[in-house]
Amino acid sequence: MALTSHLETLKKKHRDMSEAIDVAQRAPGIDGLRLADMKKQKLRLKEEINRLSN
Repeated sequence: MALTSHLETLKKKHRDMSEAIDVAQRAPGIDGLRLADMKKQKLRLKEEINRLSN
């Protein structure tokens, strides 16, 4: 049960990060380093979700 809850939390964070990246990409004057950091965080979340799902 705890694993399922943790996976759902990670999935929500991944969705939230995806939305934040979309908003940031549309913003004028976006900091490229900040955007790259956000994408790396999103990738780490996806990797953790995949690792725990298998």
